[in-house]
Amino acid sequence: MNLRRPARVQPSGAPAPAPGAPDGCTRAGPHAERRAIDESVLAAGLPVHPSCGPFLSVLAEEARRLTGGNTLELARTRHAVARAARRIVLGDAAAEDTELTRRPGRFHPKAGARIAAYADLAEPHTLMGRARRHGDPTGGLDPVGQAAQWLAAFDLVPGVLLRTLLLLGVHPAEQDAVAAEARAPGVARGALPRLRACVREALRLYPAVPDLIRITRAETEWRGVRRPAGTCVVLPALFHQRDPEHVPAAHVFVPGRWASRGAEHDLRMAPFSHAGGRCPGEQLALLVTTALCAEVLRGHRVHAVRPVLDPVGPLPGLLDPQGIRLRLTRR
Repeated sequence: MNLRRPARVQPSGAPAPAPGAPDGCTRAGPHAERRAIDESVLAAGLPVHPSCGPFLSVLAEEARRLTGGNTLELARTRHAVARAARRIVLGDAAAEDTELTRRPGRFHPKAGARIAAYADLAEPHTLMGRARRHGDPTGGLDPVGQAAQWLAAFDLVPGVLLRTLLLLGVHPAEQDAVAAEARAPGVARGALPRLRACVREALRLYPAVPDLIRITRAETEWRGVRRPAGTCVVLPALFHQRDPEHVPAAHVFVPGRWASRGAEHDLRMAPFSHAGGRCPGEQLALLVTTALCAEVLRGHRVHAVRPVLDPVGPLPGLLDPQGIRLRLTRR
């Protein structure tokens, strides 16, 4: 497939995203207040979340569902991640409530009522428990909607998890190295830099959000045409992170690139965006995905069944998690 797509600009007369849209540019009003609480609850920028201990315990328990058979596919992965999501966001009482994380019913009024009920029971370490500590002086916050948004964000984890494990299945030496890291005695909870680098590299190759939407703050010239402030810009992350003119070994799995100084701030690679639009859940997402990978790899070796990938050749531009199948054997 051809990944060479330029950025697209939306004409100035086109409507801008509604207030609260993830444009990364709004700095005042209810959206700014929600963003501030989001960043506090998700511990934006902290590599180790304050609730790291309880979260890792939840993930270790739910990861047993990933390794309960000899194969690993999307359905099993979704089930395990959804249970972990409900426990991390709303607490153990919500663990069995599959309706909360079923796409057709997630935003149904009855689901909202159940989320509100679970919110009252949420343990202090959960995302909802942490959110409850914040006041709502303006009355503009929507804790039920925020919880639904956090639950929806976990939908991205199964695909990232399967792609990372598939790539490690194709690169057995790297898999052995990260498995050793995960099994090392005395390793700090959540501190698995080599495995985190593999997750970041999987996200570079296969971004969870292929296009980023931003709004210009000032008049901007693009290819000889001046655009007014407020112009919507679509940034094709899938192209930019694989642009061979700017990214070395652009189509190859090279997790070591993330070990270089400042790699997470490299504008050529933006799995979680940059600056004011950077995803506040970046570190929590990395913690969750890395921890689940580690739980699988500590006791099992992962073998790629399908699709068949060339370990040295260019990787395909798209990788549908529906088509991924992995085989697990005991280490």
